[in-house]
Amino acid sequence: MESTFAMASFGSPWQLIIIALLIILIFGTKKLRSLGSDLGESLKGFKKAMSDDEAAKAKAEQEKQDADFATKNITEQQAAEKKDSPVESKNKEQG
Repeated sequence: MESTFAMASFGSPWQLIIIALLIILIFGTKKLRSLGSDLGESLKGFKKAMSDDEAAKAKAEQEKQDADFATKNITEQQAAEKKDSPVESKNKEQG
């Protein structure tokens, strides 16, 4: 029953061939070729934009991690300097 419904919804092979021939006659092969080429270029551009977006997202995430690491290092250095500073000032007062 399902195969009969599927064939009825898409038409018979002869109907599809006739529709394809009518489209070729109406638009011509040159126009269909350029239309297919344009469609292919559009899809290629879309895929490239999607992959560029993912690459940019990954780069931004990496930069964020690098910035967090750099901030952590600076904070640790400042803490170490503060720890060293009171000792040095006490030594200067005693000397």
